[in-house]
Order: sequence, then structure tokens, then C-alpha cells
Amino acid sequence: MRILLLSSLLLTGCSSIYYEAMEKIGKEKRDILVQRIVDGKKDQEEAKKQLKTTLEAFQALTGFNGGDLEKTYKKLNGEFTEAEKRSQALSDRIASIDKVAKDLFEEWDKEAGAMKDKSLRTRSLQMLRETRTRHQQYLKRMQQTERKIKPVLDGFRDQVLFLKHNLNARASGSLKSTAAKLDGEVGTLIKDIEGSMLEADSFISTLTAQQS
Repeated sequence: MRILLLSSLLLTGCSSIYYEAMEKIGKEKRDILVQRIVDGKKDQEEAKKQLKTTLEAFQALTGFNGGDLEKTYKKLNGEFTEAEKRSQALSDRIASIDKVAKDLFEEWDKEAGAMKDKSLRTRSLQMLRETRTRHQQYLKRMQQTERKIKPVLDGFRDQVLFLKHNLNARASGSLKSTAAKLDGEVGTLIKDIEGSMLEADSFISTLTAQQS
């Protein structure tokens, strides 16, 4: 509970309080950033699994061949709602990662600029530029994936609403071609998410290598 409370401070304009509290338990901004990226990978994995589950629920409804149609629809609606929540959690995480990264780079730039040893200052600033570039690459990949999730969810939302208004076997069966289309879109999106997760691993390696 305490960690959740501290984390909420970061995105509500109380970042200085958050960082001070984390420093007291031995966590610097770099440590926080690494953990945020690790958590981002988990959010991506959860989003990926939920998209698969939502697609399976939609396919089950469009392939309906008897049983409780309303129960099957309710399951689809529940899975879609959860997919929306996972998507929002990922968006929030991306914002949190970028916030910590910018704060880290600002601090790094200020501290490196204060170094009296020109050689050390130059090396530190070079590392900062490289790390900032890696962050931008990682963030861009995350944001691209995030943007691709929205149209897929929009497609699911349209189908869920259509089925809500036309809950009968004929309407369900008529969406088989749509199910095939969504299957392709979800498959492509999952590959994008997995690529973004690999980018996260690479950035984590960069950050941890600098600490060793």
C-alpha cells in the first residue's frame, strides 16, 4: 500500500516528495526507472494475454452453435472491459516511465555540468546523451505499440455493441469474417508488443551496465 501511495505522488505533481521518500530506502532515480521499465514489460505481457483472451471470447460467440447465448456474450463483454483496463494501465505506465526518465536526465545533466574535472564531465555528458537516445528509442517503440492497441480495441468495442443490440445466433454467425480480420490484427499487435518487450530488455541492460 505504501509503494502504491508513493507511486501516485509521482504522477500527481509531488515527484520531489516521492523521490525523497525513495532515496530514504536506497532507491535512486535510475533504480526507479529500471523498475518502471520492468513493470512496463509486465503490463505489456498482461495486455497481450488479455487481447488473446478477448479474441477467443469473440471467436466463441461468432462460432456459437447452441447453449446460453447471453452468457457467452457477457463473457465477451467482460473480457473486452478488462482489455480496456489493461490498455489504460499500460498508457499510465508509459507516462510514468517517461516522467522518471526526464527527471533522471535533468538531474544527471545538472550534476555532470557541475563536475570540475573536464574529462569526467565530458564522459558523463556523453553517457547521458547515449542513454537519452536509448530512452527515446524505447519510448517511441512503446508509444507505437500503444497507438496500435487503440484501433484494435475500437474494433472489438464496435462488435460488442453490435452484438448487444442484436443478440441472436444469426447476428453472431454473420461476424465470422470480422473474427478472422480481428484475428490478423491481434496477431500483428502481439508481435509488436513482443518487439517492444525486447526493446525494454535492451534498455534495462544499458541502464544496469552503467551501474556496474
